[in-house]
Amino acid sequence: MRRVVLIISLVFVANKCVLAQVVENPATNNTVEQQLENITENSEDVVSEDDSFLQELSQYIKNPLNLNIANKEQLTTLRFLDPIQINSFLQYRELMGSFLSIYELQAVPNWDVNTIKNILPFTTVSSPVRITESIGQRLSGGDYYILARMTQILEKSRGFLLEPSPTRNYYPGSPQRLFIRYKYNYKNLLQYGFVAEKDPGEQLFKGYQKNGFDFYSAHFFARDNGIIKSLALGDFTVNLGQGLTQWMNLAFRKGPDITSIKRQAATLRPYNSAGEINFHRGAGITLGKKNWELTFFGSYKSIDANFVPADTLLNTEDFVSSLQLSGFHRTKGEAEDKGIQKQLAFGGNAKINFKGFELGINAVHYNFKLPLKKQDQPYNLYSLSGKSFGNYSANYSYTYKNMHFFGEAAVSSKKYPAFIQGMLLSVSNTVDMSFLYRNISKGYQALYATAFTEQTYPTNEKGLFSGISVKPIAAWKFDAYIDMYKFPWLRSRVNAPSYGKEYFIQATYKPSRALEMYTRYRTETKGINFNPDALVLNPVIPQTRQNWRSQISYKLSPSFVLRSRAEAVWYDSKGAAASKGFLLYTDVLYKPLLSKFSGGVRLQYFETDDYNSRIYAYENDVLYTFSIPVFFGKGYRYYLNVNYDLTRRLQVWAKIAQSFYPDQSTIGSGLDIIQGNRRTEVKLQARYSF
Repeated sequence: MRRVVLIISLVFVANKCVLAQVVENPATNNTVEQQLENITENSEDVVSEDDSFLQELSQYIKNPLNLNIANKEQLTTLRFLDPIQINSFLQYRELMGSFLSIYELQAVPNWDVNTIKNILPFTTVSSPVRITESIGQRLSGGDYYILARMTQILEKSRGFLLEPSPTRNYYPGSPQRLFIRYKYNYKNLLQYGFVAEKDPGEQLFKGYQKNGFDFYSAHFFARDNGIIKSLALGDFTVNLGQGLTQWMNLAFRKGPDITSIKRQAATLRPYNSAGEINFHRGAGITLGKKNWELTFFGSYKSIDANFVPADTLLNTEDFVSSLQLSGFHRTKGEAEDKGIQKQLAFGGNAKINFKGFELGINAVHYNFKLPLKKQDQPYNLYSLSGKSFGNYSANYSYTYKNMHFFGEAAVSSKKYPAFIQGMLLSVSNTVDMSFLYRNISKGYQALYATAFTEQTYPTNEKGLFSGISVKPIAAWKFDAYIDMYKFPWLRSRVNAPSYGKEYFIQATYKPSRALEMYTRYRTETKGINFNPDALVLNPVIPQTRQNWRSQISYKLSPSFVLRSRAEAVWYDSKGAAASKGFLLYTDVLYKPLLSKFSGGVRLQYFETDDYNSRIYAYENDVLYTFSIPVFFGKGYRYYLNVNYDLTRRLQVWAKIAQSFYPDQSTIGSGLDIIQGNRRTEVKLQARYSF
């Protein structure tokens, strides 16, 4: 009886806060936007094209996760819950039994209204009856769709204008980027499909690409079939520990969500994105029962590399000087590098969970056809080399009351160690804290690894991160962190051991469902080579980048949202390389309830002194994609993004975006240089559901 009274009371409170939640693209969440911008800004290589988390959340909208039977792994896929919240939820459900209403979630310790609003579109509460579906049901009772996307820059760049006869470097293919995806899904229990993609400049069914598209990917993935927790055939990803040994899916870094310091994902996941790098091709299986779980996988695939033949006195064997990560096969040189290296990978994971304490053992090993020998530079002294190497680790996690501990200790096949230790602390209902220490030796190297580090890859770094989140009253939230780190060995463009520090603070004000605003300040200092006087030795000088941003979002009506951002950057403001920049934009978003049509428009102005003061800005895009262009120089930008449901099964999207640089006569560089001061991109997409 007391529980019924509690739920009735919560309903009156929640009706004002939760019931009218509007389902939006999950990537438009302010925190997610900032995390994606940070990944793009700090990436040393090509930004991940992994859109699996958007696909998962979209699937949960169609087939909501039943919170009465959801396990820990399924709750982590929502990406809105930290380990303490997940543990509190599971303990509450074990103590109180099945949920009677979605509004009862407000009684879960460490959960607040914002948490519930974030997960509400993707979850449900219903009778916890488990029905075992037959293989036939899984194979025929689901839904599937075909998606086609075309992207093109209307202005032709130099690579498309060069004559093929006198030059080796030109783009022989068409300027369109084409993408096709077929996907079948049954209640997130079974899915299969394929992807085909070509980049601008790549040929189609001719020349270097006589087999049609440049990239093909296919997968079959099944979940929760008795003792088989996951079965992956074809292309799949592997996530181990805290990312020191392997983490192939998109992983967030530093940002306003201080609890994102912990890596959380299933060990095996299906892969059907356009990126050509971060996945395995072969088979994997996860077996589990009660408190234990075992995973094994094997993969063999061709990867791009710079091939160096044995044709000189100094070079007595064929080798590759580097692995190519761009995925481009446009010019003759790029096409020759395609698939030149062969990679065999195998490994596994063992997990055991005992009263909330989880322990995992991880291993992954690689064999290459050709040895890897990187350029003879001091910073490459400890880089990956040879034909065979591996990584091995142990990881753990444990929740005690309001504290969650986690960590991983790893070692490479060359016996170089790496270590990560973190803690999440819920001080009270209004205060959360996080701490993470990492110590990764200069010789530790790993392929496809993404730990919580300053650099893109976990190597040559020691650091301590601490963050705090405070919600003093319902409308206000303050987030801050400090990260101190150092690099004991040399890095690219840094010819000496160096250090860095970063400070961040953000205030968010949300007095109602209609209004949300935040302002933030971030400053980061890093050492970098700076040698304007052409000295014999490059001095390493610490340079500071400061960033201030304010953003406001206001719901003018049930159909219209107005959003504006102002951002300023100061780089090395008191030094010889001083530069500054700013960006202003305004969005108008139109999304009426139950309407077939929705869209948005942005008007933007930016001005920076040079590339050092560049600014990144997230843009709304067509379904399952996100766009984060970089802006430097002086210019204007606008885009129009629209969606229309032609029928219940057929949906179409279109986006046109143009950047205008009034003071420039060319845009870009190399083969991508455009004569003129405008760059116009058009994107068309259609999805047909069966």
